Amino acid sequence: MSRVLVIEDEPRTRQIFLHCLQLEGFEVFGAENGRLGLEQARTHRPDLIICDIMMPELDGYQVLQTLQQDPTTAWIPVIFLTAKVARQDVRQGMVLGADDYLTKPCTVDEFLTTINARLRKQAFLHHRASLTSAINTADSHSTDSKRDFQYPTHPKLAAVFEYIEAHYAEPIDLTDVARAVGYSPAYLTTLLRKQTGHSVKDWITERRMAEARRLLRHSQASIKHVGQAVGYVDPAYFARHFRQRHGIPPLLWREQQGRFFQA
Repeated sequence: MSRVLVIEDEPRTRQIFLHCLQLEGFEVFGAENGRLGLEQARTHRPDLIICDIMMPELDGYQVLQTLQQDPTTAWIPVIFLTAKVARQDVRQGMVLGADDYLTKPCTVDEFLTTINARLRKQAFLHHRASLTSAINTADSHSTDSKRDFQYPTHPKLAAVFEYIEAHYAEPIDLTDVARAVGYSPAYLTTLLRKQTGHSVKDWITERRMAEARRLLRHSQASIKHVGQAVGYVDPAYFARHFRQRHGIPPLLWREQQGRFFQA
């Protein structure tokens, strides 16, 4: 059973959210301000935190910063709940490390869909972390994928590429990147095409491929595990993307490197 903490100073809104989550089978905790929310987070270690931004004592930004300074709570994903939708507000939260935004008022379906999507993503990240730790690579090769790949330099795109670099191994897409940098998906698509000739999807895929080549060269992980480690849930989809960009399947590419062979 997943545990969710709701930090919201408006009593009626807090109770509605807690009730909805209880009906869906979540174990829930509520807090009426940021200070109490931090205490609840440290006590209960929830799997997810829903946090309003404008609150007494500590606002949502301060709560997020404090959570991230504590190793016991830094891993907990935080979804901001706010009536503020200005680009600078979204950008500030994402820069600080917020995982998503919900705009008030929102429907129950929007609320639950966002929470379940974030929890699925968190489960994927835990699975990927276990795969990555199981892949035994030499320290001397740890920067191979960086040498094998470079982002273009452009002031308006720096935050875009920083986000992709930090999250390429997660199941991210255009919407995630646009939200993180405070651009609309349409504007970001146009800007990237104009400046680089490629789309967000292209850049995510190319970064994943660079890391996949590193893992194929320097580990004995299966093709399935390599794909999962770079963000592909479906091994067939990974193999198809790899073949489109390299002309041959990943297993054959590995064999041609003359380093490791698939068992």
